Amino acid sequence: MLILGNGRVVTRNPECPYMEEGAVAIDGKVICKVGPTDELKKAYPDAEFIDAKGGVIMPAFINTHEHIYSSFARGLAINGYNPTGLLSILEGMWWTLDRNLTLNDTYLSAMATYIDSIKNGVTTVFDHHASFGAIKGSLFEIERAAKETGIRSCLCYEVSDRDGKDKARESVMENAEFIRHALKDDSGMIAGMMGMHAQFTISDETMELAAANKPDEVGYHIHVAEGIEDLHHCLKHYGKRIVDRLMDFNILGEKTLLGHCIYINPHEMDLIKETDTMVVHNPESNMGNACGCPPTMRMVQKGILTGLGTDGYTHDMMESWKVANVLHKHHLCDPNAAWGEVPQMLFEGNAKIANRYFKKQLGVLKEGAAADVIVIDYDPLTPMNENNINGHLMFGVNGSMVQTTVCNGKVLMKDREVLVCDEAKVMADCRRAAKELADDING
Repeated sequence: MLILGNGRVVTRNPECPYMEEGAVAIDGKVICKVGPTDELKKAYPDAEFIDAKGGVIMPAFINTHEHIYSSFARGLAINGYNPTGLLSILEGMWWTLDRNLTLNDTYLSAMATYIDSIKNGVTTVFDHHASFGAIKGSLFEIERAAKETGIRSCLCYEVSDRDGKDKARESVMENAEFIRHALKDDSGMIAGMMGMHAQFTISDETMELAAANKPDEVGYHIHVAEGIEDLHHCLKHYGKRIVDRLMDFNILGEKTLLGHCIYINPHEMDLIKETDTMVVHNPESNMGNACGCPPTMRMVQKGILTGLGTDGYTHDMMESWKVANVLHKHHLCDPNAAWGEVPQMLFEGNAKIANRYFKKQLGVLKEGAAADVIVIDYDPLTPMNENNINGHLMFGVNGSMVQTTVCNGKVLMKDREVLVCDEAKVMADCRRAAKELADDING
């Protein structure tokens, strides 16, 4: 038994959204009780107690679009890299990086990402992987890191024809093998999807190959209309818009996750809505790559299940929330934009997306839900209550303020100390591997 108490409990449960002096009791892998601290301590006198010291106790974050393989790009300077748009960014940076990754690089990138996720209170990650220099076994290396660090993960490999048909086939088979493996796993901590890069790098033949090897229980995780070039390619080569092409290949559906969706129109939104397909918004990446601002507010308002991701740009979901908040206000010239939509995406949308792959209820503190809980060192400057929770979090909190992270009932970090691995050793190993990677890339 474990109790996290003496804090301001933000439950995300509409029946009891906020508790001023509350606690969460955990029995095994699930929450067994939420209530006043003194009551829970009396009810479970032998439980281990973690004192929140007046801070915020809330559900752990979920990241619905990550790129673990991008970890070693931090500070990387590639000779001759001078991008002029998304295509040159992809070819010059990301595809150059992933072609040079070894399986050990993939494993260490995952360890680094998961450690950073823990330190930012993220316990569930949907990753979209690419390592065209070492495809086979790459998802299993990420899973190894996920198990070592205790992070719940839904993984896929980025299928693409960009490096030829043989590697496209190998990518499909890596997905298929991992999906079958994940479907047999009963831990509730691992899942798989059929990953795809973007339609402009995927031929009809490869689309058909992916469909033929995808188990029915899962969907696709694919980049959609991230850049205008993607849309122009689809119109020129197939005479249709991107979402229409995906519809024709039966890719849309309740288990499929579309990343970005910047250059889509109302007709495509209707298709996404009618097929109950999921969408994930990645604001910092879109801005950093100068791709444009997606019509995310309209998608949320239309009832499309929309989540919030980071695209590997950060592992701090609070940072992604803050950027999305100002991006859509600026883009729409509307100071009221994004106040309700973005936290809905982060706290409701991400939880619903995750629960299409993980059975145990996520993103809420209530009896029977997954024991994924964080403690944040936040002492509110102004009165805090159930009506202004999001305002406090938005303007007062960032990921580095997370003190304790619990996933599936296991304490992964306590008082900012990561407990599941030797962080210093992992970081030292990462620095050595990253230097070797950079040297290989630059010759």
